[in-house]
Amino acid sequence: MVKNFFEIMTLEETAKYLRIGKSTLYKMAREGKIPVAKIANQWRFRKEDIDKWMQEIRKK
Repeated sequence: MVKNFFEIMTLEETAKYLRIGKSTLYKMAREGKIPVAKIANQWRFRKEDIDKWMQEIRKK
């Protein structure tokens, strides 16, 4: 197994993972409220970043 390998998820996969609507996630991504990268006009989410983001929300 490759060290430092990060699982990359699409918008659809991330919405399903978070159990929210795709349109809600798209809006959050556009507004910079969730860690995301735009690659070739497509949103991509690192699972590790999403998990860390969720932990930060829980602390607030």
